[in-house]
Amino acid sequence: MIDFKIYNSVNQLPDSWDDLHTNDLFLKTPFLKSLEQSCPKNIHSNYIAIFKKDVLVGIAIIQRVEMYIEDVFRKTTDNTLKRFGKAIIAKIVRGNALIVGNLMHTGQHGLYFNTKKINQTVFLDTIFKVIDTLTIQIKKEYKKNIRIVGFKDYFESDTIIKNEAIFTNNHLYKVQVQPNMILHIPKEWNTFDDYVFTLRKKYKQRYKSAFKKAVDITKKELSLEDIDLFSAQIYSLYKNVSDNAKVNSFVLHDRHFFSLKKQLKDNFKLFGYYLNEELVGFYTLIINNNKLETYFLGYNPGLQHQHQLYLNMLYDMLKFGIENKLETVVYARTAMEIKSSVGAKPFTMFIYMKHTNNFIANSALKFIVKTLNPIKEWVERHPFKA
Repeated sequence: MIDFKIYNSVNQLPDSWDDLHTNDLFLKTPFLKSLEQSCPKNIHSNYIAIFKKDVLVGIAIIQRVEMYIEDVFRKTTDNTLKRFGKAIIAKIVRGNALIVGNLMHTGQHGLYFNTKKINQTVFLDTIFKVIDTLTIQIKKEYKKNIRIVGFKDYFESDTIIKNEAIFTNNHLYKVQVQPNMILHIPKEWNTFDDYVFTLRKKYKQRYKSAFKKAVDITKKELSLEDIDLFSAQIYSLYKNVSDNAKVNSFVLHDRHFFSLKKQLKDNFKLFGYYLNEELVGFYTLIINNNKLETYFLGYNPGLQHQHQLYLNMLYDMLKFGIENKLETVVYARTAMEIKSSVGAKPFTMFIYMKHTNNFIANSALKFIVKTLNPIKEWVERHPFKA
């Protein structure tokens, strides 16, 4: 007998939730609690527990996302034709979406099930029943229609890709999105110098140049108290980068980083870059078991080129991973070319989605998705010696 329960708060979750061997910090209650306390205003999380004979065998995170043009499209300097195109796109996607996963972070961080207790087809079929239930609840409680349903971020190697029939039967289609940039750290790298030694001459010179340009930058890990004290400056630097994005479906809560540090403790790191004792940049990391997940960052755009802030952050993230004996650095999406110049490799990702209005063809929605999340042309770099 398979049953499910939908929870609206982490405090309601059964004690057995964290006992599941998910191996994913993003599905554990400390992270979920921090997200609940500091979620973007347009994202609301539902926590799904799936039971078999009253035993918890699977969990899911399904986010209700309110999508409106001012949240999705940040830049307002486009020409008339582009603004018109954006308005048409916004009209189609405008409203509520149900996303299986965490919209705020690259990767599959929305599903887990015990394969010894429940098979994937039954698990996914139950998730679709949950989506139907949530759709009815949201219509009743909020008078909102669900316009889009999506399952986000699967690698080609994920078993869910092999179960495409259940998505087809539920009228979802698969679309490729930007790759996840990942660097696997060789076991023989014990120090950052070991990494530098493997670089080809061109990229070794590039690292030395970036390091030299940041010689006046002081780098410091911020404590919980520091993050609290510099909260306004940190948020302003984050907004500098976030608002420069052409497309973005949310804005972080201004206390998001404080909440993460409070809940995740040593598994969340925030490093500040200081120039003349002024905070001019920062980056964040989440230690997810043996993976180092790069998270949000920010910097003063006026100082970015002069001090190569972004490139130095990429190197420093890798340095942290090497020195802390982690296996991979997940650099996530965006800026693929510069990340590949550091050594990250692209791993293709897919999402599944549909529009609930039968009059809107999936081909039209597919075009919209590619417009909102385009597969950009870029040149992959190969920094390591042959």
